[in-house]
Amino acid sequence: MKIVITGANGLLGWHLRCHLGANETFKDHLVPLDRPAFNDDQKLAAALTGATAVVHLAGVNRASEAEVETGNIIIAKRLVEGLQAAKATPHLLFANSVHKDQDNAYGRGKTTAHQILADWAEEHDAKYTELVLPHVFGECGRPFYNSVVFTFCHQLVQGEPLTVNADGRLELLHAQDISDRIAKVLKQGQTGELRLLGHKISVKAVADQLSAMHDSYSRDIIPDLRDRFELQLFNTLRSFMYPSFYPRGLKLNTDNRGSLFEAVKNENGGQAFLSTTKPGITRGNHYHFNKVERFLVVRGQADICIRRLLNDQVETFKVSGEQPTYIDMPTLHTHNITNTGDDELITLFWSHEIFDPEAPDTYYEPVPMEPSQS
Repeated sequence: MKIVITGANGLLGWHLRCHLGANETFKDHLVPLDRPAFNDDQKLAAALTGATAVVHLAGVNRASEAEVETGNIIIAKRLVEGLQAAKATPHLLFANSVHKDQDNAYGRGKTTAHQILADWAEEHDAKYTELVLPHVFGECGRPFYNSVVFTFCHQLVQGEPLTVNADGRLELLHAQDISDRIAKVLKQGQTGELRLLGHKISVKAVADQLSAMHDSYSRDIIPDLRDRFELQLFNTLRSFMYPSFYPRGLKLNTDNRGSLFEAVKNENGGQAFLSTTKPGITRGNHYHFNKVERFLVVRGQADICIRRLLNDQVETFKVSGEQPTYIDMPTLHTHNITNTGDDELITLFWSHEIFDPEAPDTYYEPVPMEPSQS
């Protein structure tokens, strides 16, 4: 098995690589392909040689109208040329857009790109799937680029006013939900047009929800996260608040009886537990796709280290029980905690949901990046 992902460094490409990388069936068979490789005949052919599937996510959606229209067509043509040079006939999945039905530069470019790929598949008797996607959102997006959700998140974190199109409508689908569907298509060999449905909502409602979440979280209150879409929206917002928002200090109330602080304030539920860690011992080295998880040292000294998946930069936060501070682990970031003191470390851990051993949403990966990862 060899699965080539074009546009591998884009939002959806990154999410798909994270998703398939946690899947035992696919994790050792992924070949990321970036945009520069499309300009190199040898690199392109080498990547595609022996491919069993190609998930084509690369495209142009922000440039002049001419570049947007022709850019998507050129990339599709280059992919077909590369497949022919490699003599490969993989299952080809193309990420198209609901905008393909619109008579504008982007719509025309995506429609023509689809036709080029579909014609190639028919000519070579290869499997072809056209994924028609609504508006994509998710953690670590790029503001002022391909989703107003990311722009709103950025503006809220920067303290800037939101510019809201009151009449605007969105159909939002999280990148991990798309990735999950792609994984199923690869396993099942599904072909033809596949339209994925998202959460229909007004632009104003998204702005209002994100604003309320940001206001609440800035006051150390975690919003009600029982609704899956709201959880995804909150985790997207948190990805923009990391790392500058942390560590987050808590008010320590002290009198002659001792001290008290409020560890977690949440509008609904969750699970908390305490752990002890001996000096020099590290806990964690795992990541989550959905879980909101809090680390709060109540006694001792520790380093909390966090690394975004598929990235080698590690953020290290030094924390102490002398001044209670919390760090909420961003999703799709692996993390650990190490006792750096001489005495036993006591840590409060909290998550927004009760642990389910049948669906733990916990995946092992060391925080220091292994040499084979990229």
